[in-house]
Amino acid sequence: MIRVAVLSGLGHAVFVAVGLLIYVMATRIGYQRRHPSAAMGWVLAIIAFPYFAVPLFLMVGTRKFGRPVRHARLASGPPLPEGGPAWAAELLACMELAPAQRNHAVDMHPDGPAALRGLMRIIDGAERSLDVCTFVFANDAIGRQVAEGLLRAVQRGVAVRMLVDAVGSLHMPHRLLRGLRRGGVQVQRFMPVLHNPLRGRTNLRNHRKLVVADGERLWSGGRNLACEYFLDRPGAPAWVDLSYVAQGPLAVQAALQFAADWHAASGRAPRAVLPLALLPEPPQGPLAQWLPSGPDHADDTVHALLVAGAYHARQRIVAFTPYFVPDDALLEAWCLACRRGVQVTLLVPARSNHRLADWARERALRELSAAGAEVWLAPHMVHAKAVLIDEEMALCGSLNLDARSLFLNYEAMAAFYSPAEVRWLSDWCAAEIGRAVRYRGRRPSWVRDVGEGVVRAVGFQL
Repeated sequence: MIRVAVLSGLGHAVFVAVGLLIYVMATRIGYQRRHPSAAMGWVLAIIAFPYFAVPLFLMVGTRKFGRPVRHARLASGPPLPEGGPAWAAELLACMELAPAQRNHAVDMHPDGPAALRGLMRIIDGAERSLDVCTFVFANDAIGRQVAEGLLRAVQRGVAVRMLVDAVGSLHMPHRLLRGLRRGGVQVQRFMPVLHNPLRGRTNLRNHRKLVVADGERLWSGGRNLACEYFLDRPGAPAWVDLSYVAQGPLAVQAALQFAADWHAASGRAPRAVLPLALLPEPPQGPLAQWLPSGPDHADDTVHALLVAGAYHARQRIVAFTPYFVPDDALLEAWCLACRRGVQVTLLVPARSNHRLADWARERALRELSAAGAEVWLAPHMVHAKAVLIDEEMALCGSLNLDARSLFLNYEAMAAFYSPAEVRWLSDWCAAEIGRAVRYRGRRPSWVRDVGEGVVRAVGFQL
């Protein structure tokens, strides 16, 4: 009996040691840089609950597939584009992102009806190809309208591909997918819950939203393809969100992005649909840059830009997000910006559609407010994701200011540098802030404080 117990204990110790070795090797070999609390959480879980934690780590523990490829920096690199802050151009170049370029047109959407009109014009105007990527594709009036538009495009001879996140569109009925496939639309689910582990991890979701027609016209932003992002309904006003249409190099970069995501989901060689003839870059068009972030990039690109922006900002930082659960580095950078005289303004919904996210954000809201930031609570659901830095840069896209978006999800933002787009987004944000109420931080009870900490810690791990 004693011998059996000893052997059992030895086997348990060996399993724990192997689990820790797997964690160390996966983290180091795969360049899986982690927040210290996340690393400590995994190590403690593997030691305390090895038979549960080791399989869980193998399923969801990886957060990066892109490996760093570093090239020696030349003393005199290519000239930076006119307009936009030099520090941002240099930072994004060192992370090997495509540079900002002049586009032929950019049209921002102030509300849901304008966004829907822009979306349907893109779909109905496609002549050769139509690529659609979304996190949520709902079986409602908007989902059916978009589906009908895609089927009409197929009937015109357009090659249509649709990539939907398997978890985000979990409630999308199979009959809707079958109808699209029967109509000639190529449909691919991104990373189903049960899938080949060599092709990705269940925990890493594709949160990008984009529609590209003919490789030259782009519709993108923060809106999913569902009613609440576009239209008022009885007792349920449309969520406040942002999207835009662009024609030019920004659309080309989005087309390349879709091709890479399609390859990651399907395993088939990517087919990037580009314009038949690349038009010359206009000398005075809107200056914009495609900013992808996620497991397919070695760097946490947008997070790095936001942290650097906090230290380079001189007048203001304005941020809109539905969920505010930043990591310590970003929160501290914004607090320090406040203390050196930068006006930091944050708007979040008074109550979002995720109650746990509202709990998790409170510590960060109190700390930011105490540092001197203006924190505003919108009376309605704000799903827009936007950041303004001084008068030089405006970011708009799919990335929320929480740990999942910053470090785990496949995301895409666009950086706009031209005065017209920065001013438009600044005015739009000011109008929304005018409808909000000022946040007043209150010291929480002991139970509330512990609860917020637990929710924040668990949320960071997930």
